[in-house]
Amino acid sequence: MTSAPLKGSDLTEVGPLADGTGTAQSVRPSRPRRRGRSAPYWFLVPTLTLFAAFTVVPIGYAIWLSLHKVQVKGIGLGKGARQQVWNGIGNYTDVLNDSEFGHSVLRAFGYGLIVIPTMLGLALLFALMLDTPKARSAPFARLMIFLPYAVPGIIAALMWGFLYLPDVSPFYYLLDKFGLPQPDLFDGGNLYLSFANIAVWGGTGFNMIVIYTALRAIPPDIYEAARIDGATDLHIALKIKIPIVMPSLVLTFFFSVIATLQVFTEPMALKPLTNGLPSSWSPLMAIYDKAFLQSDIYGASATAVVLALATFVLSFTLLRISDRYTREDRA
Repeated sequence: MTSAPLKGSDLTEVGPLADGTGTAQSVRPSRPRRRGRSAPYWFLVPTLTLFAAFTVVPIGYAIWLSLHKVQVKGIGLGKGARQQVWNGIGNYTDVLNDSEFGHSVLRAFGYGLIVIPTMLGLALLFALMLDTPKARSAPFARLMIFLPYAVPGIIAALMWGFLYLPDVSPFYYLLDKFGLPQPDLFDGGNLYLSFANIAVWGGTGFNMIVIYTALRAIPPDIYEAARIDGATDLHIALKIKIPIVMPSLVLTFFFSVIATLQVFTEPMALKPLTNGLPSSWSPLMAIYDKAFLQSDIYGASATAVVLALATFVLSFTLLRISDRYTREDRA
């Protein structure tokens, strides 16, 4: 029996055998070069640099600003009349006591109670309909449902905004011709429906694609076995498809919650079209108003940090609850 030849760099000790007929060689594996070990980390340098420059540094600067304020001396004119001083948690106290910001958060939750169930319900319904064997022109239907998501949010908001205006909307013209009531979609509670309609119209297609992709990953053998047992398409959808794609539903739910707390485009784009929309209708609008209209960048930074922490806590709590129920179902 022959053995592979040993390289010179692998030989560490040489000595006589017990019977004196030869030599014994102890082999030590060669160590990889340090340069080879560090190579993967060098590929991460560009990504980490960009992440630090455009994410970590701005967040750190916002936190730093939130702990300061401007101190005005006299009438605020002249050199040194306005100085940046330490304020501690003063800005955060003002945010928590700000009723306008509290109302904006409540409005965002009310908006979310309309948007999230409607959008995810339609996305699940469309995904289940497209996944049935009897579905015809499924690729074309998927494209049509997904297409609104490809429209930029500001364009979609302006388009729907003009459709809400009685003077230019064809819907109001038809309602007038048939003698039907013409609701004011820019007043009171109708604002929630107006904003929710835009969000549902634009976001249903994306969530449908996520759920539909999960449905297509289910093995067809499961459906065949269920049909042999006498299950109908409705039973398969309720008892097999929906439980299997539940992780995708949870994922889209979390994305929708975060998007709800960060709603900005729709109310900001429709604000010039009505006088009934306050400048702090949503939390992000309140931050924008405080930073650029009131010139209080320090208070705006504190508000942004509070909103970010609230979003993190809410997302973490929902994830823990979802993970607990998922483990109980598996058990």
